[in-house]
Amino acid sequence: MQYIDSHTEALRYMGRTERTADGELWVFPYTQAQFCFTGTSLAVRIRNHWDYGNIRLGVIVDNTQFSVRVPTPAEPDVPANCELHSDGTMTLTIAQHLPNIEHRATVFKRQDGGMHYMEFLGVLIDDDARVLPPLDPPSSRRIEVYGDSVSCGERNEAVLYTGKADPDIDLSAYSNAWYSYDAIAARTLHADLRIISQGGASLLDNIGWFNAPNYIGMESIWDRVRYNPALGETSRWDFHEYVPQVVVIALGQNDSHPVDFMADDYCSEQSANWRAEYAVLIARLRERYPDAHIICTTTLLQHDASWDRAIDEVVSNLDDPQVTHFAYSRAGTATPGHPRIAEDEEMARELTAYIESFGEELWEN
Repeated sequence: MQYIDSHTEALRYMGRTERTADGELWVFPYTQAQFCFTGTSLAVRIRNHWDYGNIRLGVIVDNTQFSVRVPTPAEPDVPANCELHSDGTMTLTIAQHLPNIEHRATVFKRQDGGMHYMEFLGVLIDDDARVLPPLDPPSSRRIEVYGDSVSCGERNEAVLYTGKADPDIDLSAYSNAWYSYDAIAARTLHADLRIISQGGASLLDNIGWFNAPNYIGMESIWDRVRYNPALGETSRWDFHEYVPQVVVIALGQNDSHPVDFMADDYCSEQSANWRAEYAVLIARLRERYPDAHIICTTTLLQHDASWDRAIDEVVSNLDDPQVTHFAYSRAGTATPGHPRIAEDEEMARELTAYIESFGEELWEN
């Protein structure tokens, strides 16, 4: 098979990425490469930087979606479709015995940067085949989401647990950003999407669930590419590289751990500080994206209504027409566990309708 490296112009990327010596570093979920290819087979070469969980690579070939297991150091067996190389890279065969015609492909990161980073190094195709640019032109519509596990699509493929708590078992393989509410909404709106989200992330450091016991919140993630201390040094993002017209802030659910201070005492110093820091994040994003519309929201995952009240208060006090508060019809009341695909679809319908309510001028910047 012939190797096509990641810097080939025919490959189109979507997501906040960082170029490495060998390829493109994928950190956030829904980061992807889109392309067409000819021939009968397709493989990808990657270098996986693993922290925890069952890692799976998302693939769509000719409108058929599936996933491929990415072996980790914790697993004794290497799958038959995987070839390990001495430099720490691996080649994963993702399609074989295809008709010898032109195919459309998307390879994407299903899971968040808390679980793993992945260097996408290139693709392998038949010796007499070609890699071609995607058929559709890139979208001029751009959305960016800052959120937690719900925005990542965490555990959403565990559909038998719709409306139920998560079982006490590792469901990391059931996390699929493609079916997250924000990804569904973006595709419906024909928009490019970047999901700057992390499972367990709060707004503030020192609370939430991510990177226990030294919790890291969005205040230490929002302006980074690399941010997981278990996987090395952090790196900052250059905001000039991507300017969205719509920004969604979907935080305020993990901040109740280990103490639900907003519910316990809405007027406490800690609660007031959280609201002030939420306004700071809005201001920072407004500074980077002065023309964007910022939508502040939570999700369907059960949480105390005081968090939605706090967000509404912050937005109201800003009195900025470019910053609005959007509440889902079942915000905070739908499910004690992670939303599953049906609930992601419900959220996507409501978010899409809300964004569309601002008209076509929303996308003109």
